Amino acid sequence: MSALNELSVYESMAARFDVAAQRLGLDASLMHYLRMPNREIIVHIPVTMDSGKLEVFDGFRVQHSIARGPCKGGVRFSPQVTLDEIRGLAAEMTWKCAVVNIPFGGAKGGVVCDPSKLSRGELERITRRYTAEILDFLGPERDVPAPDMNTNEQTMAWMMDTYSMHMRHTVTASVTGKPFDLGGSAGRPAATGRGCMITADQALKRFGRQPENTRVIVQGCGNVGSQAARLMHEAGYKIIGMSDITGGVINTSGIDVPRLLEYVKQHKTLTGFQGGDCIGAQEILEQDCDLLLPAATESVINSQNAHKVKARILVEGANSPTTPPADDILFERGVFVVPDILANAGGVTVSYFEWVQDRQGYFWSESDVNARLKEIMISAFDGVTSCADKNKVNNRIAAYMVAIDRVAYNLKLRGFYA
Repeated sequence: MSALNELSVYESMAARFDVAAQRLGLDASLMHYLRMPNREIIVHIPVTMDSGKLEVFDGFRVQHSIARGPCKGGVRFSPQVTLDEIRGLAAEMTWKCAVVNIPFGGAKGGVVCDPSKLSRGELERITRRYTAEILDFLGPERDVPAPDMNTNEQTMAWMMDTYSMHMRHTVTASVTGKPFDLGGSAGRPAATGRGCMITADQALKRFGRQPENTRVIVQGCGNVGSQAARLMHEAGYKIIGMSDITGGVINTSGIDVPRLLEYVKQHKTLTGFQGGDCIGAQEILEQDCDLLLPAATESVINSQNAHKVKARILVEGANSPTTPPADDILFERGVFVVPDILANAGGVTVSYFEWVQDRQGYFWSESDVNARLKEIMISAFDGVTSCADKNKVNNRIAAYMVAIDRVAYNLKLRGFYA
């Protein structure tokens, strides 16, 4: 695999898919079909900026599979958004939903823009026009968006309102990750981080470790990283390192996580936090720890640095933080990897809960949400690790095998409409 392909989300997904599908003995024609998305939508979004100037933004929505139910997946706003990236992430959403056995297929969306340079009004206009452009392909039974990189519950409120205005009635189940008062679910903001902690707990049990004796480094101070760090700190884990895009901090005696998170909330950066030694954002991945939780962006662990990872356990809070060549290196070195499509599936699981609650018009307590999430995450973890042990493959290939088998089974039962 070339250095270019090592950094491609779609090529990474396809490489892992091929290995897992071949292990399952999947028919070549079915393999080809499962690799391909059902639909790719490209839109060009005209938006009047605050200056009065008209600008056009490119937007994408890729729907990978409807075999197990409506499509499900986030919408990201970033200058780096590409169709290839969205295509790969949509497929990974299919496998993620199947790993935790919830009745969704995968989708992903994105708009090429820089939110840091846009006003609230400009962001709202981009969001609403993007939603309107892809409206015919959205809905509770078709495709249910959620927040992703640089989008949030306000973005989802705008999307839900736009969809609802076109439907002429309020459709809360049209998106997830909404504000609680608009039909959002209790426990949703912390769900991805909580799922990471639940799988980390299960990984520790395999090695006879206790949280209080486990040194943790978290890369990323966004929603996933901050929530995982907070929850793990409260559970007794020793958080010795955290970072954001500007750099990080290391304190082998343990970081005061609540103080750090409050600092980041106030200053929007870790830079200047006085609670340990400063360290580079990439360098922090190579520090001595027991458990490493990358929760930032794609491909941060690759063939260039995988041999420097000192953690015994790697829990992937981000999407695709590890490339396929790095997977091989980590497996050979005996690093226990909890792959992204399992570790960070807490978010889509509670999104499923939100969708269910919206559709039935009855809402659960946060304790109910967390208990149901824990049950699903533990079951998924056990299924993946059992598959890995049985087939003598790494956990990522095992997760793909579990997911692909479920999707392929549904397709075989349904047949192909002609």
